[in-house]
Amino acid sequence: MSEVVQLAPAVMKRIGEVHERYQSFNIEMLEVTGGSFWKPYSSVGEASGPDSAEIRGGGQPGAGQGVPSGMDPDLYEYRAPIDLANRRLRLLAKALAPAYLRISGTWANSTYFAEGDNPPVTPPRGFGSVLTQQQWLGAIDFSRAVEAPIVTSMAVSAGTRNANAVWQPDAARRWLGFTKSHGGRIAAAEYFNEPTMASLGGAPANYTAADFGRDFRSFETMLRREFPDTALLGPGSVGEADADWAVARGGYGGFQILKGEDLAQYTGGADAFSYHHYGAVSLRCAPMGHQTSPGQALSEEWLARTDKTLAYYRRVRDRWMPGKRFWNTETGETGCGGNPWASTFLDTFRYLDQLGRLARQEVEVVLHNTLAASDYSLLNEGDFTPKPSYWGALLWRRLMGTTVLDTGLNNGPGLHVYAHNLRGAAGGVALLVLNTDRGVSRRLAIPVAAERFTLAAANVTDRSVTLNGTPLELGPGDALPAMAGQQVGAGELAFAAATITFLAIPAAQNQACR
Repeated sequence: MSEVVQLAPAVMKRIGEVHERYQSFNIEMLEVTGGSFWKPYSSVGEASGPDSAEIRGGGQPGAGQGVPSGMDPDLYEYRAPIDLANRRLRLLAKALAPAYLRISGTWANSTYFAEGDNPPVTPPRGFGSVLTQQQWLGAIDFSRAVEAPIVTSMAVSAGTRNANAVWQPDAARRWLGFTKSHGGRIAAAEYFNEPTMASLGGAPANYTAADFGRDFRSFETMLRREFPDTALLGPGSVGEADADWAVARGGYGGFQILKGEDLAQYTGGADAFSYHHYGAVSLRCAPMGHQTSPGQALSEEWLARTDKTLAYYRRVRDRWMPGKRFWNTETGETGCGGNPWASTFLDTFRYLDQLGRLARQEVEVVLHNTLAASDYSLLNEGDFTPKPSYWGALLWRRLMGTTVLDTGLNNGPGLHVYAHNLRGAAGGVALLVLNTDRGVSRRLAIPVAAERFTLAAANVTDRSVTLNGTPLELGPGDALPAMAGQQVGAGELAFAAATITFLAIPAAQNQACR
């Protein structure tokens, strides 16, 4: 039997602060326009095998296939534009408010905005897709309805450049101006989604860090002068860490890689240091690099990968952007749409543990990829029913405030504990307790009574979960379940193997939370 760990919520010290919109989410630009996104595993078949997915380099964005430059079209499948007017989607997104809504991704790098009532059927030369006026107005309306201002990035492909391959701000200015004039709010913007992999993102051949710096300065000048209410983020790099699993460290075949260290020297004027994290690529992209497995999903090594990515970018930040806060503008279970088990309870541990870890380390905002597309989404594609991680996200939103506290514990194998102020209760404390051991119960002792919210599943790879023993599911009219806590008294509490528990302690009277 494990030893009892003593907690003292009333004297936990403040160690940080996160944004009110700390927990946020992505809708890919491709979802708004419609196009080819990651093919479901049920229809990938042999195309997902390690010898069948050829990684190709060069070419223009999409290479005529509607997919990112250099990628195998067999890994993708067409999706119609997402229905952003869907009542269920809006209800569930708004339940996570306030949040940020990031509309970006690799496809945004080559998207042409067609203002007017007669958009082109095919994208103009130098672009890979078309965003119509009506589609973007729908995105603006969705953003306002769910209380999630937009975070985005600009088109950077050949269609935005002059004859010397120098980026021109005209298209970005027009798009941002249209958004503002129609009541949309672009809260923050990056120049380029994932410039680390410039060729994949549609940049010209042999694009250099100096080229990025030249173009970033053009964007910065335009944004500061004409849209001063929009925060500037940069560099927006992805996949770097001092580890062999880092997806931008040689694992991406023939793609040209630019180093975040080289890019960030040009982004010192940004308001925050933005970066992305994926601890591996999914089974779809086996030839691209490091894989993971369900057996690793609760391991210390897997859960700590987000720390290693941040540690790499912290060194970059400290050199080129000292004092700037971090924004993780894209993260998910794995790149390439996530593994099949990303839709199960198993990945809820990573999702919540990552929020707990990053909140302690100067990360102000985390934007999960995605809200409702592919395996790593919070909601099921198509019918928008919640996945297990959505229920975890909802509990985080309801209980975990913006003041980050020191639990006094060293997290280790089997037990991770995070503490914030209890949302809406002055002096209260919220605890997140993850028992990542698949076979051993853990125990904690608290000095006061609390409300307990325990997520569990019969098997960690189940696609449904219970809260305090009651299945979580939408009710009539898509009503959210009550999600009531269970009253527990002061003293020892047991946490069963492979469970996630939130404890709400309104009577803690922690002075740091007042």
